[in-house]
Amino acid sequence: MAVPRNALRKREKVRDRALRLPGAVGDHPWGETVAEADREVFVFPGVDDGSHPLGVTVTLTDETAHARAPACSGAEPAGYGPGRAGRVRVPPEPAGAPAAGLLCDRAEESCRTAATERRAAGLDARAAEPGAR
Repeated sequence: MAVPRNALRKREKVRDRALRLPGAVGDHPWGETVAEADREVFVFPGVDDGSHPLGVTVTLTDETAHARAPACSGAEPAGYGPGRAGRVRVPPEPAGAPAAGLLCDRAEESCRTAATERRAAGLDARAAEPGAR
């Protein structure tokens, strides 16, 4: 199954932004690069080899953010156990899918849920800086 170039670019933006967040590191469990903070995975960018539909999975425990995510075209609770914990899979395509900036914002929210209180405070301080993002 061919993966649209626009979807790949969007996914790369989300992954790159997630890995630039304070304390975020990349890891490679299950054959894909994930972003984690404080040893908790917070973004699953998915694989781009066409073996699975491309999608970015984030953890959204904030009820408002979690309620908005399924309104995005094709969004759904993650299809595995952690879906109960607020993990939502959002495809970067088709038309109507969220813009890369919105997906990046969701990745930051997801990092905040995975991070320790000290690291989350660092994210808050970073967000308050002029020109942050």
